[in-house]
Amino acid sequence: MYTLLSGLYKYMFQKDEYCILILGLDNAGKTTFLEQSKTRFNKNYKGMNLSKITTTVGLNIGTVDIGKARLMFWDLGGQEELQSLWDKYYAECHGVIYVIDSTDEERLSESKQAFEKVVSSEALDGVPILVLANKQDVETCLSIPDIKTAFSDCSYKIGRRDCLTQACSALTGKGVREGIEWMVKCVVRNIHRPPRQRDIT
Repeated sequence: MYTLLSGLYKYMFQKDEYCILILGLDNAGKTTFLEQSKTRFNKNYKGMNLSKITTTVGLNIGTVDIGKARLMFWDLGGQEELQSLWDKYYAECHGVIYVIDSTDEERLSESKQAFEKVVSSEALDGVPILVLANKQDVETCLSIPDIKTAFSDCSYKIGRRDCLTQACSALTGKGVREGIEWMVKCVVRNIHRPPRQRDIT
């Protein structure tokens, strides 16, 4: 009887919580992506004015519920001096969203180096990675094939994990829902990183 009631309680009052890191260089659009995600998946959330978003110093946190899954986003600052802190969060995370500014060709190699450090970390073995080619609403942006070519020598380091490169415009919201839904599928089926149980509040 206890097992039945315990199972019913979990079904009714608990969600599986997954921690998702949002990484990338400063000014890539990470916080804008987070705000769009919260706006699209939380009915009563009134997002901040996207034009007033400034560079993140430290981190921003956001939560989105999708079905029985709760995604806890950690949007980490992307300045060079803050990148050394990223790995402190790796052991706790279930997925990584890596945001690339596809309008900033000059910093593409810098972004690739940061990405390479992320995928090379043993602490992230098996963790799904969503690579977002952001700012695709700008006519002069790099295409997905351009970005894949620029990052091609990192591909072998991705290993045997779920990885998707997707076009996105965090400003307009294009590609946000699809990216989040893909991530949910990946973290739910990843048996190597089980979720944390959280009461619904």
